[in-house]
Amino acid sequence: MNRLLIIEDQKKLLRSLRVGLEEEGYSVVAVETGEAGLGCALDGGFDAVVLDLMLPGCDGFEVLAELRRQGYGNPVLILTARDDISDRVRGLDCGADDYLVKPFAFAELLARLRALIRRGAVERQYLLRADDLEMNLVTRRVSRAGVELDLSKREYELLEYLLRNRNTALSRETIAREVWQLKDAVLTNVIDVYVNMLRKKVEPPGVRQLICTVRGVGYCLKDPT
Repeated sequence: MNRLLIIEDQKKLLRSLRVGLEEEGYSVVAVETGEAGLGCALDGGFDAVVLDLMLPGCDGFEVLAELRRQGYGNPVLILTARDDISDRVRGLDCGADDYLVKPFAFAELLARLRALIRRGAVERQYLLRADDLEMNLVTRRVSRAGVELDLSKREYELLEYLLRNRNTALSRETIAREVWQLKDAVLTNVIDVYVNMLRKKVEPPGVRQLICTVRGVGYCLKDPT
């Protein structure tokens, strides 16, 4: 029997969902707050989570981001009245597997849950690391030896690309194309400027060098481990 966790603060809807899903053969745990839902989900044992966004206290976005930050890989379906595109994008960026807007057809909810459960847990990459440098892709927090780094948007994007391709020599042209979306080698000297700015933050005095210059090519972030 598949187990579901429902996190929804509307009592009538919560009761209706629990009864309907139990009649379909699911084992259901229903809670009304984000804090309770977060604790239940992390305790484990659920095949999928149905999560409302507009929760008192810790809202659905915060619950989802924390679950993914802690490596929770099981499917999460957002069920909410918030139908703005920006909300959908934010929910998916936080790690949602599906998004269903209220009011909804119960049959559609069942179909989406069946599809998510068939897919099962997904191994998700939320942390990029090299030596003691760590980037959290959910919170967008970057730290070196536990000290948080203050990066600009472009510095973050550059570092993310270097981390995703660590131990690989990357030409300035490739970096310009993939990070700056430049179609040719124009302004690739900007890459040198940003790499130098990034080095000052990532490699302060006394720490191991990670970003190396590859003569005649470009740059490489080397993981000494």
